[in-house]
Amino acid sequence: MTGRDENGDEGRRVGRRSKALKAAGLTLAGVLVLGVAAAGWAYWHLNANIKSVDINSALGDDRPARAMTTPTPTATASTSPLPTEALNILVLGSDSRSGEENQALGGGSSEGARSDTAMVVHVDAGRTSATVVSIPRDTLVTRPSCPRSSGGSTSVAYNAMFNSAYSVGGPVCAVKTVESLTGVRMDHYVEIDFAGFAKLVDALGGVTVTTDEDIDDEDSHLTLAAGTHHLDGKQALALARTRHDIGDGSDLGRIGLQQQLVKALLDQISATGLLTDPAQLYRVADAVTAGLTTDTGLDSLTQLMSLGQSLQGLSSDAVKTVTMPVVQAPWDRNRVVADEPEARELWESLR
Repeated sequence: MTGRDENGDEGRRVGRRSKALKAAGLTLAGVLVLGVAAAGWAYWHLNANIKSVDINSALGDDRPARAMTTPTPTATASTSPLPTEALNILVLGSDSRSGEENQALGGGSSEGARSDTAMVVHVDAGRTSATVVSIPRDTLVTRPSCPRSSGGSTSVAYNAMFNSAYSVGGPVCAVKTVESLTGVRMDHYVEIDFAGFAKLVDALGGVTVTTDEDIDDEDSHLTLAAGTHHLDGKQALALARTRHDIGDGSDLGRIGLQQQLVKALLDQISATGLLTDPAQLYRVADAVTAGLTTDTGLDSLTQLMSLGQSLQGLSSDAVKTVTMPVVQAPWDRNRVVADEPEARELWESLR
């Protein structure tokens, strides 16, 4: 009896273990399925966030020549080499008020949107150093004829405000105007709107900046005492838009604040450790892509990740910020024109 009872107990224990293992296996399988489904949904969601414009097709061959590229190392069987060639990216901050969030942050309608911020980001070959060149929006330029998405083209305009290019022809005209002004081919185009910028800063946990003077700007609704401040997204956006009571009150003072913000964002990204925190990485990616418009060469999560990975070695200390040399327009004290030959020499150094 004892032997049979022991065998019976042993059999029941084996049966229970078997059932437990099956249950654990089913649970693990369910978790894996849900994980794969969640990852697939996240990838689809982030991809769907990105808006794009086919600038290459719109402009055709009437553009500056592409820069010579450096051969990349041969890929292994399991990995693809990250790109290392020099790169020029036109980055615009749009003052479009489309959508409730943008209207709440900027006011007004979606009509007549302009490029509130314009920077040409030149990444050197090797992608460990970069130069960010700001173009004052008040610069008077010759705006070239640009193709319209609805057909036809805009007229050439002389002594036009630089930021009017975006107003009359969107991203395509903005790129063509910059290329006409600089003689430099823009390899990529990136545009972020008000809400997207504010969300990015919040997803990163804010940014720390130091102001040399008090700020009290009624238009941007920002009041800061001189000193160091940790800003949330709404405050950082207000800082990027502040121009009154800074320097001479022109766009040049605002550019200085914007360049400071660029470096502060790079420092915050480095300090956040996104690659070790998947949840925060997703929040940042969601914030970035939600307000993003790119050219078709960057309009997928895979392409953006490849660009981001190629720039991992880029620290704020290796980023030089400058402003295109300008002088006051002789016929309009509220506008500026390129200061030659200094401006031309700057652009030549980026080709």
